[in-house]
This record gives sequence, structure tokens and C-alpha cells, in this order.
Amino acid sequence: METAKLLESQVDIRVYCGTKAGFKTAVAVEGVSVVPCRSSDIVFPLDNWEFNRSLTKNAASLDVDVFEAHAVSGYGLPRKLRVLGIKTPFIHTVHGTLADEYEQAKLSGYPSFRDRVANGFMRRLAGLEKQMAHEADLVVTIGDYAFEKIQQYYNIDADKVRIVPNGVDIERFKPANMEATRRQFGLGDTGLYVLFVGSLIARKGLHFLVEAAKVVVAQWSDVKFVVAGEGPLRGRIEEIVKSAGLSANFVFLGRVRDEVLPLLYNCADVFVLPSLHEGQGIVFLEAQASGKPVVGFAIGGVKEAVCNGETGLLVDRGRVDELAEALLKLLGDASLRARMGVSGRRFVSERFTWEICAQKMLKVYQESLVI
Repeated sequence: METAKLLESQVDIRVYCGTKAGFKTAVAVEGVSVVPCRSSDIVFPLDNWEFNRSLTKNAASLDVDVFEAHAVSGYGLPRKLRVLGIKTPFIHTVHGTLADEYEQAKLSGYPSFRDRVANGFMRRLAGLEKQMAHEADLVVTIGDYAFEKIQQYYNIDADKVRIVPNGVDIERFKPANMEATRRQFGLGDTGLYVLFVGSLIARKGLHFLVEAAKVVVAQWSDVKFVVAGEGPLRGRIEEIVKSAGLSANFVFLGRVRDEVLPLLYNCADVFVLPSLHEGQGIVFLEAQASGKPVVGFAIGGVKEAVCNGETGLLVDRGRVDELAEALLKLLGDASLRARMGVSGRRFVSERFTWEICAQKMLKVYQESLVI
């Protein structure tokens, strides 16, 4: 949607989406037409199936120059277009390769019943994503890591793939003095704060942060670990925190509204996400745009989203001792935090703004018309 808004003066973009939450009538959002296609409002797989069925059924009436679909939305459309003899170019955007996400999920710790069910659906969806990638005229993905995984799991011709990263609104996420805002989140005016933003699911690695926190708190007894996010592992993680005697050092905020998130980043001294798998890691970009040093595991797309040693510190996957050491290094050096914060802001501003990403996507649209 951000790309669509930025290109609305150059391209007539229509966004087709499901009829969830009572969305029944087409609307214009900042110059972009948003059109409802029938879907249920139950759970994701059923919603997506009905949306794709509705979209495919109306394929002949979709008068456009270029089709673009993301992940497994529109998975029946390319085949229906061929049946109808419609030669409109079709672009398939793969954010994080679902086949890779499925394989990585099997390696994650603390899998809940819900996680196991979700992984089963993910395997099926990965097959649909592979099919769409083969049927598309061009495939777009978010970075070199995702590009590599598309080759590995889907065997797509490299000449058919283009890289366009997800972007960040650097006017929304920017440095600001927010010490007073800490009270809004019940954090107090003083002390050091480590922020985690993400779903409380196994692959986001919050359990690694809890283990690292034991080491950190032994040296910085008043440090606070602020957790923004919700998920099926919350109860289990809270029990682990309590058993470790760290309840006074952890603040669980639950799901945070989008408009509040920029303020929350600015309340932090350090951002951390010990995720086991990320295609890119948009929260790393948001934190860096906000002028915060970041810490994470050196995995997947995170290695592209963070300049290790310059904008943050990346450590070996699953190494709790290294994670604790990185946090202690940043918490103990205010000047290092400041330098990395400045570098992070510059890094994101030069490579990952929505304006930069939108223009790259426009070139892909134009290219698809002359293939």
C-alpha cells in the first residue's frame, strides 16, 4: 500500500483485498483505489481461499495492464488468465520464501500445538507459492537471502527474479527525545531499556532473550526488558521470567497500536530481536530509522538489514552468551549507542525509504510490459 500511495501520480493502482471486518464498498485511500473481493471473516486459510476463488472467478473483468500478487494471494489467477487467453503480465512478489520459513520453523524451540498446525498449513502454502513463482512473468523478492532461497527451494530462473526490499517511513520512524513518554508505558523516567518488538512465537526467539537477561541483570540490576507483541507463547514466557526471578525486569505490553510504535522505539536504549528466521526484519529497519542500535542473530535477511559493528551487533544463531555480551556492551557505552544510532538512521535513509523502494517497483512494472 505504501508503494501504491507513492506511485499514484505515475500509475493507476487498484488494490483488491478481502471483505474482512465489514469492508464491502470500494474506497479511495490517498489516491489509491481499494476494491473488495468476497472473503470470509473466519481464519486465514479459509479467508484466503475464498478471496482467491472470488478474484479468479472475476478474472475476465479485471481490466489492468499489469497484475501483481503477494505470497499466495491470487494463486489461481495466472492459470485462469491463460485459460481465458489473457496475456497481461503477472508479477509475483515473494517476501520471505514460505518453504524456507517452514524448514526454519521445524528447528525452532517451544513449538505449541498452534505452531505445529500453522507449520502444516505453511507447507501447503509453500507449494502454492512455488507454483505461482513458476507461472509468473517476473518474480520480486526482498533481498539477497530471499533470492537465494527462491533458487534453492523453487528452482526459479535467476534472470526472472528482481530484488525490491520493503521500506520504512523515515518521517514516521525518526529519533526524538521521548523520556517523558516512558511514563505512558509505565517505564519511569530513568534507567536503561531494552526493547523487543515481535509476535510471541517460537521463531522470534524471545526465550533466548530471557536467558540472556539473566546474565545482563547480574550486572545491570535495574535494566528493563520491554516486550511489545502478543502470541501463543506469552503465558509460557511469563512463567519462565517469573521462575528466573526476573519479573521486576520485564514489562509485557501486549499488542501495541501502530501509531504508538514510533514512540516506543524512542523510549528504548537498545533494540533486540533474537529471531531464528527473518526474510528481512522490518523491525530492525524501524529501530535503526529511529536512531537506535540493534542486536540480533546473524541469520537470513537480518544480515542485510543491519550493518554489523556499525549500526548494531549481530551474534551467532542461538548463542545466549554472545547475545548477553552484545547487550552488555551497548548498555555500558552510551557513546557507542549514540554512534550506532546515527549510523543506523543514515543506513536506512540511504537504502530503505519507501520512496526508493517504490521507484524500484515502478521499474519492474515497466519492464514487465516489454518482456
